[in-house]
Amino acid sequence: MTEEQRRNATGTLYVVATPIGNLEDITYRAVRILSEVDLVAAEDTRHSRKLFARFDIHKPLVSYHNHNEQERQKELVQRLQAGEDIALISDAGTPCIADPGYRLIAACHTAGITVVPIPGPSALITALSAAGVSTERFAFEGYLPQRAKARADLLRQLNGEQRTLVFYEAPHRLAATLADLADIMGVERPLVVARELTKLYEEFFHGTVAEALMRFTQEPARGELVLIIPPSSQGPQMNVRDALRKLLNESDLSRREAVKLIAREYGLPSSDVYRESLSLTGEQGLDE
Repeated sequence: MTEEQRRNATGTLYVVATPIGNLEDITYRAVRILSEVDLVAAEDTRHSRKLFARFDIHKPLVSYHNHNEQERQKELVQRLQAGEDIALISDAGTPCIADPGYRLIAACHTAGITVVPIPGPSALITALSAAGVSTERFAFEGYLPQRAKARADLLRQLNGEQRTLVFYEAPHRLAATLADLADIMGVERPLVVARELTKLYEEFFHGTVAEALMRFTQEPARGELVLIIPPSSQGPQMNVRDALRKLLNESDLSRREAVKLIAREYGLPSSDVYRESLSLTGEQGLDE
């Protein structure tokens, strides 16, 4: 079956980006696709109806979110296989970026259904583009864990990361997250808090963790947030393997002591660093 025949035999799933705040950011193509498809699967249909009203879109909406994903996925795939075209949208921004949807897309690929991205706004890229930090290499970690221990454990693992770190965070958890950052990465660690992106009160706060903690404790943030943490200029300047080799060659520390020091410096579990140290066994001067 040719590509054209396959397209005609089944419907197409369009992954459509929608505005993250300012409704004028929607693309002409997105409006056209949303006006042409047979059905739109939306994270929150009540929220999406406001967008549809603004652009005079009159298409049926069904909910597709974390709580009904499995049940709704089967229905949507069946409708696509029957020849209907469907658009997938989230409440704001690009679907499947820290949002539900990737399982539906995976199921479509498995079933041979065409998936077409309709690009547009993303809070992640919007924040990075205007933050004024290095974006040559960055690590997006999505939403930080809600539980305090899990959040602190993740931040410890990332403490030695030499890429710019990007997180999404809810305003009611910001103070707790900043307190964890102060304990784990230090009060002088620089960061950017991007909030209310593309909206009337859009702000990019630049400062240290301590300054952010003071600011957002006195004046609690509103709206969804993007936290951007540039690499620490005081952070590790070599990878774990090289750091272990240097420490073991140039000190009288035991393997266990060296592993403990490197794990603390890089914010990694000791078990991971120990496994890395075992790979060095056999090198000159590093035998057990």
